[in-house]
Amino acid sequence: MVVETPENRVLFDYGLTPSKPPKYPMKVPRVDALFLTHSHLDHVGMSPYVCGEYGSTIWGSEVTLEVTVVLLQDSLKIAKYEGWSIPYDIHDVRRFTEESTIIRYGDRAHLGPLSVKAMDAGHIPGSTMYRIRENDGREIVFTGDINTVRTRLLEGAEPPVCDVLVMESTYAGRPHPPRKEVERAFLEKIEEVLDRGGRVIIPAFAVGRTQELVQVLSGIDEEKWLDGMGKRVSQIYLRNSDCLRSPGELRSALKQFRFVRTPYQRNDAAKAPMVLTTSGMLDGGPVLEYIRRAKDDPKSAILLTGYQVEDTNGRMLIDTGSMEIEGQVQKVRCEVQHYDFSAHAGHDELVRFAEMSKAEDIVLVHGDNRKELAQDLESFSRVHLPSGDDEYTF
Repeated sequence: MVVETPENRVLFDYGLTPSKPPKYPMKVPRVDALFLTHSHLDHVGMSPYVCGEYGSTIWGSEVTLEVTVVLLQDSLKIAKYEGWSIPYDIHDVRRFTEESTIIRYGDRAHLGPLSVKAMDAGHIPGSTMYRIRENDGREIVFTGDINTVRTRLLEGAEPPVCDVLVMESTYAGRPHPPRKEVERAFLEKIEEVLDRGGRVIIPAFAVGRTQELVQVLSGIDEEKWLDGMGKRVSQIYLRNSDCLRSPGELRSALKQFRFVRTPYQRNDAAKAPMVLTTSGMLDGGPVLEYIRRAKDDPKSAILLTGYQVEDTNGRMLIDTGSMEIEGQVQKVRCEVQHYDFSAHAGHDELVRFAEMSKAEDIVLVHGDNRKELAQDLESFSRVHLPSGDDEYTF
């Protein structure tokens, strides 16, 4: 989203589509500043471009900025390995670090006629909504990704009153089951698999999901290993502990895990009862080695914990029972289950959030089923469904 005034132009999030290879968005015109809501590549994956091309200032929470650098460096490494073109280089990532400015919850940034206030979005640690105020007093809220439900990691987001609400709609038309029921079913399945002599492989997103699952799994008294980028992100979170609801719980839970740091340890982890590892959509990372070694064992199980996007290995596994390993599509004979640990607000939570904002206008973005959500919002607000480079004047 770009907010434009006669004096400046401000961009909110600039990401990519995480496919193979990644799909990059249109190149934006010159912007004075970029505000990042959180450190997922579909929101930050193109951000170095505005640094390298325009020298724009980047704003975000301390955690968002630090984790984003890790993700960008990893993206460059993967692109080089795969031979993919990428619209920025390591110099742009370094400039990203140099041009970054921390904004904490409750703080305001002043940019000409605009002031921008940061608020907790409840999505992942450090995730931020922005309240944009113009000189005439009108306020626009850009939610980024939000979650209104309390989790082990975070408190839920509170809806801010505003004139215009630009809101995500990822789970439009889809409710979530209660979190405690999801956790209970997940833990019961793990116990079932272990009781029958199988191994449990838990693919998880490195950013946010891994840390929540570390806490969920803390009650299981079995040998547990942690592998992949989630280790590094966990340490970043603990160094910035004010981004967590209960940093002591995460720190304590992590002590129950063995960390994979060498190929020899990965071999040990593959024989252990349980491993939590990246990547969450099975498109790379250590998880492929663990699945390769367990895929023909019907006693073992792969427990997916995040949404599997179209054209990913995880979606292929759910739809066909097969996935790509070492360049070949292979049948997976171990058990496969999926659990809804989403960090997004579900349909009903989005409706409540929007209604409590008292916004006259609501702009729905970041979703495939916006029309269904719009039907539930039109009774109390004007609803807009932008496409491409649509412009609105409020």
